[in-house]
Amino acid sequence: MQLTAPANGTTSAPTRRDADGMAVASFILGLVGLLVLNVFLGPIAIALAGAALWRGTKRRGRAVLGMTLGVADLVVLAVAMEMSNTVSWSL
Repeated sequence: MQLTAPANGTTSAPTRRDADGMAVASFILGLVGLLVLNVFLGPIAIALAGAALWRGTKRRGRAVLGMTLGVADLVVLAVAMEMSNTVSWSL
């Protein structure tokens, strides 16, 4: 892994690969977060998707979907909390 910026100003391959990995991770965490631990996995999915988009991932669709699923995690949590009239929810 390269710790300094390349001299010619181009984007290095590991940074792009890291961004692609973040996009995939945000999608997976957002999907899993719909079922369990949505209070933790939702914000993490949103942050990873934002970082992947900021770094210029090739998997832009997956990053946007990960961000959407992260927001959906928080919406599911809010609806479940409202329906059960508690601070948390359970099945």
